[in-house]
Amino acid sequence: MHRVLMICLYLCMASLNIEAKSELYDCTKIFEERKQELILELERIDEQEQALNALKEATEELLKKKEANLSQKEQTLNAQEADLKAREEEVSKMLQKNEETLQELKEQKMNKVSQTYSKMKASSAAEVLSKMDAKEASAILTTLTPTTMAKIFGKMEPIKASEITQLMTKVEK
Repeated sequence: MHRVLMICLYLCMASLNIEAKSELYDCTKIFEERKQELILELERIDEQEQALNALKEATEELLKKKEANLSQKEQTLNAQEADLKAREEEVSKMLQKNEETLQELKEQKMNKVSQTYSKMKASSAAEVLSKMDAKEASAILTTLTPTTMAKIFGKMEPIKASEITQLMTKVEK
């Protein structure tokens, strides 16, 4: 009986060993299949990584071109801005010079008018100035000497002389 028991035990062990080998074979088969899936997945990831790197390089190159283009445009704009500032300064100087020249011409003109009225008889100058606009008459009279101005005012109608005098005092203030 002991032998029978030993035989049974041996048979059980053999059958367990076969089942273990079968399970081991099934696990190895599953691992091999999974290994192939993982290899395919790695190849797919590698392809995507290569595509991504190519896209990254293309994007960086495009960005560099855009930056270079932008830098060139910025330099052009800076040059144009400097040119415009120089022109603006030149025009400003010319305007100032023209204003000075115009002022000199006005002064020369007023001097000639002033000289003309100072050489006239007081009664004739008073008659002409009375018929003028009061502002123009006051501008002319302010260029004359006080003595000449007094003689002309003495020959004018008092209302007109008063009006011109009021304008002259406003200008002086």
